[in-house]
Amino acid sequence: MERPVAERVEAEQLAVALRDAITRLNRRVRQERPVGDLTFSQLSALTSLQLAGALTPRELADVERVQPPTMTKIVGKLEDRGLVARTPHPTDRRQVILAATEQGRAVFAQFERARNEWLARQLAELGPDERDTLERAAQILQQVARAQ
Repeated sequence: MERPVAERVEAEQLAVALRDAITRLNRRVRQERPVGDLTFSQLSALTSLQLAGALTPRELADVERVQPPTMTKIVGKLEDRGLVARTPHPTDRRQVILAATEQGRAVFAQFERARNEWLARQLAELGPDERDTLERAAQILQQVARAQ
């Protein structure tokens, strides 16, 4: 049975408001980082490697949604700083595997800590009811994100 028009319009308005709020919050959290000269692209690639464990350059380019030549430049900068290392692919000698080094994992942890601390400070400014609402909203958003 189809939902009434008013419910669909309300759901669409909520979708716009949520998408805007999530995008803005994500952008603001991403801006919070320790002082350093890593670009957003470099931090994003390092984050993807940290989360995945290891990827081929092509897989990393796909995850980051950039062209392979762009990823080659990003990885080169990360390698120059000792944050990413290449190892031979176990089954394909033409390929390499990229992974964060110990130093790369430390930079990632510092980055994560800075973002978490910023958000925790913002949440601490809210009242208990607002934090409870956000906790419930986070659970619901996880549920929506997992839906097929």
